[in-house]
Amino acid sequence: MRALVYDGEALRLREDYPQPVPPPGEALVRVRLAGICNTDLEIVRGYMGFQGVLGHEFVGTVVECADGTAAPSLVGRRVVGEINAYCGECPTCRAGRPTHCPNRTTLGIWGRDGAFAEYLTLPARNLYPVPDGLPDEAAVFTEPLAAALEILEQVHIRPTDRVVVLGDGKLGLLVAQVVALLGCDLVVVGRHPEKLAILARRGVSTALAGETDGLVADVVVECTGRPEGFATAKRLLRPRGTLVLKSTYHGQVEADLTALVVDEISLVGSRCGPFPPALRLLQRGLVDVRPLISEIYPLSEGEKAFARAAEPGTLKVLLRVEEG
Repeated sequence: MRALVYDGEALRLREDYPQPVPPPGEALVRVRLAGICNTDLEIVRGYMGFQGVLGHEFVGTVVECADGTAAPSLVGRRVVGEINAYCGECPTCRAGRPTHCPNRTTLGIWGRDGAFAEYLTLPARNLYPVPDGLPDEAAVFTEPLAAALEILEQVHIRPTDRVVVLGDGKLGLLVAQVVALLGCDLVVVGRHPEKLAILARRGVSTALAGETDGLVADVVVECTGRPEGFATAKRLLRPRGTLVLKSTYHGQVEADLTALVVDEISLVGSRCGPFPPALRLLQRGLVDVRPLISEIYPLSEGEKAFARAAEPGTLKVLLRVEEG
């Protein structure tokens, strides 16, 4: 099959990559559309030390389900998929924390080939049917939108809270739309007027970085994807406030931990989230992802697509895998 493969040094399209065979309990999915995210860009800079097929945001069609799969009715359905394949048997899984399973593999990130290929495999329990009428171009945002919703699973944001979303990239724009549904006092801080305008048209207050004098928040969600975002987020936060970290990147961050102690800051790492409510928000049009698509490339131009995704100011770049 065709696949976009990272070998630890370079990203290249292969025409002869082995097609995966689903083991018991897993499904074979033919990928239709996939999205390039900041994590993919960081992997090619050294993050996680992953080698193989990248990509974890996708819409596909189930081709077959292997023996032991509990959901054969998925065959022929369009699906999206949670990216962590967990064992379901360890103490962590039994305690209800499967996304932290020590035995897990993660689609296109750790131990499992991803979605920038014609086919992928995932456990059938990870797959969710896409509602009829929801186009691929919207459904492909399910995974990052679920990650935005995870914040609300972890942090109680009150309608009276002042919340700052720091960063106007793909994830920041999704997080802002989710948080705006709470009716809180929300301000999104970014570097790109044209991106902030997407939110302004939805009635969300925005500010340019460097124009935040006097802005103090109860909750700051850091979505910049830049190491210096941590210090900026801390500066905008009141004592006993909550700092939510959504950025992943290659490299280390210097942090004044003493300041976190003195100000009694609650620090929350936030990663993967729930798919069903993400699909509902997309189906009901409560989150608009259309303005977030910068460009769509065929898989055959995957290297060019990555270069475009890495350009400053670019939002979501998609790969059309099932062509024709």
